[in-house]
Amino acid sequence: MFKIPALLVVVKYISIIVMIFNISIANGAPKQNDPEIKLMHWILNNVKREALVSIPTTAKTNSTPIIFAFHGHGGNMTNLMKNRAYEKLWPEAIIVYPQGLNTPGQLTDPKGIRSGWQKEPGDMGDRDLIFFDAMLKTLKHDYKVDEKRIYATGHSNGGGFTYLLWATRGDQFAAFAPSAAVAGKILKLIKPKPAVHIMGENDPLVKSFWQKLMCKEIIKINGCAKQGNFYAQNAIIYPSSTHNSFVWYSHSGNHTFPSEADEVIIKFFKNNSKP
Repeated sequence: MFKIPALLVVVKYISIIVMIFNISIANGAPKQNDPEIKLMHWILNNVKREALVSIPTTAKTNSTPIIFAFHGHGGNMTNLMKNRAYEKLWPEAIIVYPQGLNTPGQLTDPKGIRSGWQKEPGDMGDRDLIFFDAMLKTLKHDYKVDEKRIYATGHSNGGGFTYLLWATRGDQFAAFAPSAAVAGKILKLIKPKPAVHIMGENDPLVKSFWQKLMCKEIIKINGCAKQGNFYAQNAIIYPSSTHNSFVWYSHSGNHTFPSEADEVIIKFFKNNSKP
C-alpha cells in the first residue's frame, strides 16, 4: 500500500516532462538561444512547492527581468505555461509559473479541493507570500536579476494574489497585471504602481460592477488623468504624472482570459520599470 504515493509522484513528474516536451514541439525545433524550461522546487514549512520556470540562456550574464504568472483557482502551472507562453513574447525575461496548493474558494470550491492562492495577509499562515519570497530569493541568487524589472500577473484567484503582492510586496515590483479579480479589503494597502487590469463585461463570478469600482479607485490612487487614451484594442491607458499609469482592458467576454491581452501585458511591462 505504500507504493501508490510513489507511483503517483512518478506519474506526476512524467506528466510534467511530457508537457514540457509538448510545449517545445509546439514552439518548433529548439534553437541554440531558446530559453531553458526548468521545474524548480522548494521545501517551505515541510511542504513542497514548485514552479515551472523559463530561463533565458543569458540569465547568468545579462540583467534579466522576471515575470511571475499565477494560475486561477483550480488551475495549474502546466496549463498556464502552455496557454500564456510569455517566454515567446519576451524570451529575454525569466518567466515563473508557480503551482498553487489546495485552497477553499469564496465563490466556488468551499472545501478547498482545488489549487489556488491565499487571499489576504495572514491567510493560511502566509504560505503563498512565503513561497513568493523564497522563489525570488533563489532566482536572485542563481541569476542576474534586474531588480528594477520584476512583474506579476494572474487570473481570477491568481489575479487576487497579484493584488495581494501589490499590497504587501509592492516595493519589489515594477508593475502588475491582474485579471478577473478585485483587491477587496486590501485595496487600502495598495500604493501607486503602474498596472493593467483585465476584466470581462459579462463576468458571472467577479462582477464587472465590482471591478469597475475598484479600477476607478486605482486610477485615483495612481494619480492618473480622468480622461484615458487608446492603448490597444479593448484597452484604455490613463496616464499619470508620477509614472504610475493604469491600463483598463475591458472585453465583452465572461470570466475567461482573452489571449489577445497577453501582448498588451508584455507591452506594458516592457514600457515600465522602477525608477
